[in-house]
Amino acid sequence: MDAEQPDSSEPPVQGAGPERPALDREALLQPEFLSAAGISQLNIVQSTGSTNQDLVRAVTVEPKKWTDLSVLTAEHQTAARGRLDRQWESPERSAVSVSMVLRPVTAEGMPVPTQSYSWLSLLAAVALREALQETAGVTADIKWPNDVLVNGRKIAGILAQMTNIGDGSVPAVVLGVGLNVTLAEEELPVKTATSLALEGATTTDRTALLKSYLSRFARLYRSFCNSEGDPAAGLAGGPSLHKRVESAMVTLGREVRAHLPGDHELVGHASRLDEHGSLLVVDHGGREHVVTAGDVVHLRATESGYA
Repeated sequence: MDAEQPDSSEPPVQGAGPERPALDREALLQPEFLSAAGISQLNIVQSTGSTNQDLVRAVTVEPKKWTDLSVLTAEHQTAARGRLDRQWESPERSAVSVSMVLRPVTAEGMPVPTQSYSWLSLLAAVALREALQETAGVTADIKWPNDVLVNGRKIAGILAQMTNIGDGSVPAVVLGVGLNVTLAEEELPVKTATSLALEGATTTDRTALLKSYLSRFARLYRSFCNSEGDPAAGLAGGPSLHKRVESAMVTLGREVRAHLPGDHELVGHASRLDEHGSLLVVDHGGREHVVTAGDVVHLRATESGYA
């Protein structure tokens, strides 16, 4: 695939069984769906290394082509990337792998402050959580900073990458989500992962799941932008993003062990999120520390639980 211009005309993947059907292109590319969600373009490819990396390159080469809410999804990722360049590969058609270009501006076209960009991955987690509950009947939790869990096991990861265009336009964020859908136990990338099939979801229809996530994300994202990226403002007629995240976050209220750069370690009580979406941890001496998503290498509960 040409990373700068993702091609949706590739031939069908061979060898994927009937239990893992292809995405329904007609349903995803339906003008009414795209218009209602505010998606400017949706590109579907059969196979690529990483949808996030493809969009980062594409936005750099042709910034004007990749407008706000441009979407790229792949049937198969061969070198999916997470935080800190961690890589993995899932069987073809077993996951939802989707990335989008975000250029956050208000309804009046004013740029959203870049300091609020740290909330975008958490916004995606909230949207995915809602989609899983309403579409698949699965209750999910958020693990700070970028994981979605079901019954304490990771079902989805989120990666946000800021791309400076250099032409004076609004900085672009490439936001990717990888959701495990039909992976069997032996296909999971790590033992602490899970999939919708393993969790007894009411559906494993990747098209329905993708449409549900995109619709919910776009609605929450537009509301967030119109509030100038204020996480304390009401979001889409409901609670603020800050409240939605904290209410769904299993990290808070627990003793955690944060592994930081330089082989440093912080153990303490995860108390709350600050206005930038950073985690506030109170150590055993009563001192409060700010842990940012960009700084933390690993964050684990000290007792048995999520990892």
